[in-house]
Amino acid sequence: MQFFTKACIAAVCVLFAGSASAEVKVSVKRKNYDISGSNGPALLDAMDRRGPKHGFLTRAIAQTGYTVGWEIEWAMANGTCRVKNATAELAITYTFPRVANRLPPDLDRRWTRFMKGVRKHEETHGTLARQMVRAAEREVAGMSMRNDPDCSKSRRAVKRKVAAIYADYEARQVQFDGKEHRDGGRVEGLVDALLRSR
Repeated sequence: MQFFTKACIAAVCVLFAGSASAEVKVSVKRKNYDISGSNGPALLDAMDRRGPKHGFLTRAIAQTGYTVGWEIEWAMANGTCRVKNATAELAITYTFPRVANRLPPDLDRRWTRFMKGVRKHEETHGTLARQMVRAAEREVAGMSMRNDPDCSKSRRAVKRKVAAIYADYEARQVQFDGKEHRDGGRVEGLVDALLRSR
């Protein structure tokens, strides 16, 4: 049986004119789904049945999703279009399991350690998403293009640059998951520790 701790939602880039500031705005939402069980295998089985979807046929233990929206203010002078201000808004949603029943003391301790590792894993995905948006903002800030009086070429250029940065950071997300989920990796260690009884 396979277990996954992350399913990344592709970031959505929306570009439109408006007022803007110079920092990334981040909102974080945490959701839970309830499970129950009196031992490690039962808890893992419940997560496999009730966890957030990971693809069509599998479910994850936990999940980090994010969307990105942009506000860009353009300045035009003498046929040159320039990005005057750019503000990105990053919305991160974490989904975690929550045990609804009371656990025996030893299992409760193992569950607490397990969830500490799961949260650390998901929050690393959140950190990568923050880094992605900051990198995109830095790339977009101050961009200018001559002979573009309606800013149409500039808008396309911004979208291309942002999309390239998103692709780079999505590759980093996948690389991080590959390291964490490999045989003998941290995720396997977390699952084994939860299953282990004393």
